[in-house]
Amino acid sequence: MNAVGIDVSKGKSTVAILRPGGEVVASPFEVSHNPRELNELVTLMKSLDGDTKIVMEYTGNYYLPVALFLQKSGLFVSVVNPILVKGYSNKSLTVRKGKTDKKDAVKLAAFALNRWNELPLFSSRSDTRTLLKAFNRQYNQYNKLKIMLKNNLISILDQTFPGANTLFSTSTRKMDGHEKWIDFVLRFPHCECISKKSFSAFSKSYLSWCRKCGYNFSDSKAREIYVFACNSAPSLADSAAAHTLVSTAILQLNTLNETLASLQKEMDLLASSLPEYDTVMSLFGVGSVLGSQLIAEIGDVSRFSNKKALVGFAGIDAPPFQSGNFNPQSRSISKRGSAALRKTLFQIMFAILQNAPANEPVFLFMDKKRTEGKHFYVYMMAGANKFLRIYYARVMEHLNSLQEAA
Repeated sequence: MNAVGIDVSKGKSTVAILRPGGEVVASPFEVSHNPRELNELVTLMKSLDGDTKIVMEYTGNYYLPVALFLQKSGLFVSVVNPILVKGYSNKSLTVRKGKTDKKDAVKLAAFALNRWNELPLFSSRSDTRTLLKAFNRQYNQYNKLKIMLKNNLISILDQTFPGANTLFSTSTRKMDGHEKWIDFVLRFPHCECISKKSFSAFSKSYLSWCRKCGYNFSDSKAREIYVFACNSAPSLADSAAAHTLVSTAILQLNTLNETLASLQKEMDLLASSLPEYDTVMSLFGVGSVLGSQLIAEIGDVSRFSNKKALVGFAGIDAPPFQSGNFNPQSRSISKRGSAALRKTLFQIMFAILQNAPANEPVFLFMDKKRTEGKHFYVYMMAGANKFLRIYYARVMEHLNSLQEAA
């Protein structure tokens, strides 16, 4: 049998081929990620006598084109978690520790020999799931930028219209991602744009703006804003330059908000084409955004052997750690899984806590832990653990029913 270890990096890979007993079939060599060199690699592996298995690690998106190319060529490909390989070592104590691409390729080949009968066959995600996950990762990146730009705008407004971001409590508008307070300060970037007018003049201006931008108008709210502006103490004078400072920051933020709204719609459209969509959306605390993110990060749930495997993938399991008389009753979560999935789960748990639904099992479980005096993060992660178990059970039940119907 031939064990092929491929250490994948950007644009190229390092390949090593071993046989049992430490026989070196091919010393580590480099292969560029182009059709010609990959075809030469396929020809080499198909010319070898005996069974051949290829092992590589999940390394971002770099491994995917190589794994797909080799699999389509009819070769056995296994993609394993780097943690499994990191914990594996065939070295003696006398060998110095080191890391190079060549050493990693040899280590992967040795790992393949050691776990020959346990290597999982690589199965690629559907194009829909791959796209959905890519959209979600971009959504998260843009969301980070949004937070930065929003904080930047608030710091500018502290000089021109202090506290303007607290005037409205309306949520983000779904169709374009705009927020009322942001659009408001685009029209009134300085508190003196309001305080220099009479209330009647401001009220008419505010009403006109609400109609133009599609926001609700309230006379009592207009008076509240007017009183607030008259009592504000800006540090920058009302000027064209100050208006430009505010409007420039808002235009950047609104562009990003529109991009996020567009991504949300596309993610929901992609997620709705997957078989588990309706089941996931029926879970309490899951909306079109969080539901799409949840499906994107978990992927095909049938690839997990049981509920514990899904919980471990999320990194919210607390593995035991006992030695002699040391046996702690409380352990931290492993955090060895998907950080993006943990973030989504935390947001769902927060939504459940805010709504406090009666007879909802996840909320009742978190509330029980909270009344026991558990720390906030403890009962939040305990709730996430229970939520994932329910998710696995319901989605698998739905997928099995679809298979039986077919």
